[in-house]
Amino acid sequence: MKITVVGTGYVGLVVGTCMADMGHTVAGVDTDEGKISALQAGKVPIYEPGLDQLIDRNVREGRLSFSRNVQGALAEARVVFIAVGTPSSADGSADLSGVFQVARDVAANATGDVTVIIKSTVPVGTADKVRAILKDTMKFEYDVVSNPEFLKEGAAIDDFLRPDRIVCGHATEHARKVMEDLYAPLVRSGKPIIFMDNRSAELCKYTANAFLATRISFINEIAKLCDVVGADVDAVRRGAGSDSRIGLRFFFPGAGYGGSCFPKDVRALQETARENGIELEVIGAVEAVNDAQKHRLANMVIQRFGPDLKGRHFAIWGLSFKPETDDMREAPALVVIDRLLDAGATVSAYDPESVHEARRILGDRITFADRALDAAEGADALILVTEWNEFRAPDFGVVMQKLKTPVLFDGRNIWNPAELRQMGFEYRCIGRP
Repeated sequence: MKITVVGTGYVGLVVGTCMADMGHTVAGVDTDEGKISALQAGKVPIYEPGLDQLIDRNVREGRLSFSRNVQGALAEARVVFIAVGTPSSADGSADLSGVFQVARDVAANATGDVTVIIKSTVPVGTADKVRAILKDTMKFEYDVVSNPEFLKEGAAIDDFLRPDRIVCGHATEHARKVMEDLYAPLVRSGKPIIFMDNRSAELCKYTANAFLATRISFINEIAKLCDVVGADVDAVRRGAGSDSRIGLRFFFPGAGYGGSCFPKDVRALQETARENGIELEVIGAVEAVNDAQKHRLANMVIQRFGPDLKGRHFAIWGLSFKPETDDMREAPALVVIDRLLDAGATVSAYDPESVHEARRILGDRITFADRALDAAEGADALILVTEWNEFRAPDFGVVMQKLKTPVLFDGRNIWNPAELRQMGFEYRCIGRP
């Protein structure tokens, strides 16, 4: 099948590459000249484990190509994935201008019947609007499918090829048949394709992300209570999460959530509700708690060292919003760094993958180390923000030698408090005594 994926960002690259790996002929197109030039030169502009090898293999075998020629790619395709960005507007709503432009391009350039699959995260009613755009000028038959992605950064390829479920919103039996054929290789293990109307599918994505964000904010609230009553949030989490109705996944306290999905989708869901005359009070609280939680680590540092941090130097381990990605969108580390710099401190930082992105955002406001231990050199404290695997069991004897004062702030609760205190560290964490 000839497939065109419009948008070569995180979602578009994963979807297009995986579809090519399943045997389809896929054209990935984008108007970003720098991004396409990099891909044509074999350079993958994002970090996602295994993606670069998968792209290389499918390009070499002729199933995957990249181009800025949107019109040409759309003329040949019978299936078009819309995978362009839908960033937050000033009011929190999703900016759909890119989605609608692709719809206009499809209508203007199609040379046969087309199934348009909206993979971008879009609010309720977007498929209806895309359908209206196509109806105005489309010369051929068309279907519009709402097919939200459920990809976790750091595990996206496995999520796509071995999905928990595939959600498809459709309005015709032809569209359903296209989606059944397209995804048949991925559901042989018995995982379902869940068919529904377009509006329900659109809301499904926001509901899933808002619920996961709620779990994170909820356990962070419990961690705050644990701090003041002397309870251990890890014990509380394990005890409560052992209930099969609750579970332990996405039930870890920390420095707050970030990334490209949760913050944007929570805001967009709130705005959808407001546009329809209601307020989602729980969702509003989830966002407020998360915003406060991003300041938690900085507040702990200031509480320990005082509000004037002039002359103080701090080391930060982990800059990306989560491990196994270089994505720094709305990363908690950025809030911590801003707070420390505003208080007069200097900062050195290390991250295995996102230093290039951090340099773009932060410039020369902080220094960047080539190794984790180098970042700790001469620091008044070490602050762990992102729990990359290499931070889980460092040589704490060397860490102590590097630090000016042996103070650790564990923003992800990955270290053993008793062992570190026995070694002579002053250890502070989230919700554990």
